[in-house]
Amino acid sequence: MSGPDKPKVIGEEWSDERVKSFLAITPYDSNINPDFNALIKAYQAMIAEDFDRFVGFFVEAGRDLNAVDENGETILDLVSRHRRSTAYAETLRKAGAKTMAEAGN
Repeated sequence: MSGPDKPKVIGEEWSDERVKSFLAITPYDSNINPDFNALIKAYQAMIAEDFDRFVGFFVEAGRDLNAVDENGETILDLVSRHRRSTAYAETLRKAGAKTMAEAGN
């Protein structure tokens, strides 16, 4: 038998607690920036509206929107390369995120 054990759920509403739970995600590798890791995991898992809420909680918690990955790129660098992620990029920019070039890295 192949495929997932459970069918994909579409249109599921995420509670604030579930969205905030991504703040506690830790990287498997100590060389990965924990702030970048939390942002990328949230970006990969959430629809744009939930990601917008997450970014608010992230900033409120004093986390770094301009944290970089092992290549020196910010989450905005990565998201900006994805054609269908304009809403995510707008959320990040609105919250103060910058690209690597804008941050002067």
